[in-house]
Amino acid sequence: MIDLYYWPTPNGHKITLFLEEAGLPYTIKPVDIGKGAQFEPDYFAISPNHKMPAIVDHDPAGGGEPISVFESGAILVYLAGKTGKFVPSDARGKIECLEWLFWQVGGLGPMTGQYGHFHVYAPERIPYAMERYRKEAERLLDVLDRRLAGRAFITGDDYTIADMACYPWIDPYSKAPLDLAPFAEVRRWRDAITARPASARAYARGKQVNPKSGAPMSDEEKKILFGQGARRS
Repeated sequence: MIDLYYWPTPNGHKITLFLEEAGLPYTIKPVDIGKGAQFEPDYFAISPNHKMPAIVDHDPAGGGEPISVFESGAILVYLAGKTGKFVPSDARGKIECLEWLFWQVGGLGPMTGQYGHFHVYAPERIPYAMERYRKEAERLLDVLDRRLAGRAFITGDDYTIADMACYPWIDPYSKAPLDLAPFAEVRRWRDAITARPASARAYARGKQVNPKSGAPMSDEEKKILFGQGARRS
């Protein structure tokens, strides 16, 4: 059994996408990031970066003590290794999959996240920041669009953890939608993943955990999420 420490955000959705596709049994442990649950001492022992998601695998390969994993990209790599699923088995395919996984972790996620912050959550409009991250988000969408030309999924015919990582970060902010019209391959690929039954199940879990997902944040929630500096106890 896997414990998934989760809140329905793009990074959280990555892991439910995998777990639902793989059919692994798991229990969701909600981490209400708007209330600061990610800073609780018990959670720090699992996720020292005070971020969500994280997992604890109580039945690791080879037995032994439970294994905890934090950071969404590392979790996807761990789960793929545990199950032997959703990573190509050949050396070239595997490295391509990992390249695009890390491309999402280091680029698509952070840059699109900053786009969302300055367009949706920032207390004041900063035109330079808004334009800077809009352009970078669109540049990354163009990179992905070119990659997908002639391919069903990012690495070819097979759905992998690279797709699971990227999919939740495609236009995630309903209050500040990106223009996807120029990116026909991205739209085609996104629609194919949306149509997968496991995707529907994964996103339904998010609604169960937080029925108010998508509602405006309170000032207190913004302070908790965006106001943290170094923490010393």
